[in-house]
Amino acid sequence: MSGAITIKPLTDPSEAAMLNQAFTRYGWYRQGDYFDRCLQENREGKRGTLMAFYEGELAGCCHLLRQSKYPYFQERDIPEINDLNVFPEFRRKGIASKMFDEFERMAAESYPHIGLGVGLYEDYGNAQRMYTKRGYVLDGQGLTYKNAKVEPGESVVVDDDLILYLIKEL
Repeated sequence: MSGAITIKPLTDPSEAAMLNQAFTRYGWYRQGDYFDRCLQENREGKRGTLMAFYEGELAGCCHLLRQSKYPYFQERDIPEINDLNVFPEFRRKGIASKMFDEFERMAAESYPHIGLGVGLYEDYGNAQRMYTKRGYVLDGQGLTYKNAKVEPGESVVVDDDLILYLIKEL
């Protein structure tokens, strides 16, 4: 963890293009206008996008949705940390924690709580551990699938849309 980590907000179309290119290279997104839309939402104050650099190289990004799509957070005006991505070669260097530090600082200026959702299969194991170590606790609302509560006896697909939400007091 000795390399220099720099965190900066997404502010420019060239940065959106850089993110688009990097995420396409990793196969995590199809090339398109996702990051252009993120930039527009940043400018409108709906979203905050942070870009992480490790020793000057783009290492990942994450978003703060000021209005979550998750109904429980919407009803309580809880901002949501969303879509944390650190590229594989940059993991375990403290990059995600730096982005979280900044989002928690930003949210604490206007909100008493912050939340996030996490997937439930093994690929999310590192994130699950990080979130609980940072003090995030279950919101008590159970599982969601595509932001709708999963009812007892209901069958759902175990994929990226099967989420458990957590919350932290700031």
